[in-house]
Amino acid sequence: MKDIHIEVKNLWKIFGKNPNQVFKESNINRSKSEIQSELNLITALRDVSFSVEKGETFVVMGLSGSGKSTLVRCLTRLIDPTSGNILIDDDDITQFNENSLREFRRSKIAMVFQQFGLLPHRNVIDNVSFGLEIRGLQKDSRYAIAEEMLDLVGLTGWGESKVDELSGGMQQRVGIARALAVNPEIMLMDEPFSGLDPLIRRQMRRELTSLQQEIHKTMVFITHDLDEAVSVGDKIAIMRDGEIIQLGTPLEIISNPADDSVAEFTEGISRSRLDELQAVGG
Repeated sequence: MKDIHIEVKNLWKIFGKNPNQVFKESNINRSKSEIQSELNLITALRDVSFSVEKGETFVVMGLSGSGKSTLVRCLTRLIDPTSGNILIDDDDITQFNENSLREFRRSKIAMVFQQFGLLPHRNVIDNVSFGLEIRGLQKDSRYAIAEEMLDLVGLTGWGESKVDELSGGMQQRVGIARALAVNPEIMLMDEPFSGLDPLIRRQMRRELTSLQQEIHKTMVFITHDLDEAVSVGDKIAIMRDGEIIQLGTPLEIISNPADDSVAEFTEGISRSRLDELQAVGG
C-alpha cells in the first residue's frame, strides 16, 4: 500500500474581494479570464488535487502565472487557500491554529528558494546552523550537524568562509544544507536553480538527484523547465491557468502529452533522453 505523505484535495485560491462569488453555480464553470473581467477576481488555483508519496520527488511545472508558486506557498500556509484541504500525514494544515502552524513549519517542512536567502553577515556554518540556533541547540551540537550537512552537499571545509566568497552554485548548496540541517520530513524547492548559469544548473540537478537517493526526503520541486522536471522528478504535475492539466511520470508526460501545449513543452526532450526513461521505466 502506498504511503501518502501529502494529499491536496480540491484546492482553490482566489485573490480579490468576495472570492466565494466564484463558487456560485452561475460562475463556477467560467474561465479564468472571464472571472477576472466580470468579477474582478484572480483565480490562482482552481480545484487542484494530487498526492505525494513519502520519499517521492514531485515536480510542479508551468509557465509564469500558471499557479505553481501560489501552490507551494499554500503548502506552508504562507498563503491561505480559499477552499480545499491540505493533508500532511492525514493532518489538515488548513485547520491549524497559529501555534500548530508554527510547530509544523519548524519541525516538518523546509524551503529552498531561487534567491538563496543566506544571511550575508554570517559565515557558511552559521547560515547552515541558523534553524538549529532558533530551536535552541547549543553551539557545539548545531555545528556538528551543520558540518555533516556541508559534507553531504559537497562543501567540506567551507564552514568558515564568507557567503560572498562562494559561487552561485555553492551558495545554493548552502541553502540546501540549511534546509536539511533541521531534518525536515518535507522539502519545498521553489525554482531553486533558475538563477544559476546553465552548466551549473545541470550540475545541481544531477547533484540533487544523487542526494535524494541518499536522503529519501519527500520533495515538492517547482520549475518552469521540462528538462529539469524530467531530470529530478518521480512524478510531474503540469499547470496552466491555476489547474493541473496533466499528471504522470516523466515517461508518461513525454510519450502521451495531454494536449498541444504539453506537446510543445516536450519537443525539446531528446530521443536519447526518452530512451533513457524507457529503460528505467519512467
